[in-house]
Amino acid sequence: MGFATVVMPDGRAWVPRFVVAINKDKCIGCGRCFKVCGRDVLQLMGVDDEGQLIAVDADDDDDDEYEKKVMTVVNEQSCVGCEACAKICPKKCYSHAALEI
Repeated sequence: MGFATVVMPDGRAWVPRFVVAINKDKCIGCGRCFKVCGRDVLQLMGVDDEGQLIAVDADDDDDDEYEKKVMTVVNEQSCVGCEACAKICPKKCYSHAALEI
């Protein structure tokens, strides 16, 4: 078994590593990863006092209903494996993996 590999224009091989999970205990919901991902892979969610995830309305300024906010993976299949989200994350919340073929 090997991994999906891309040959770059200069001949180098690159193994994309796709987002697998975000550690919700470490995530501070800062949104930096959301801003660098142009593929609609991520969504900011609120966590209520019971630990349930609630979609955050971007137009709603009322943060009182959330215990905290965290980023979640909603469209894993849209990830291109660039790892920009992990590179910009200040808390190192991301797990990525290469695609086995």
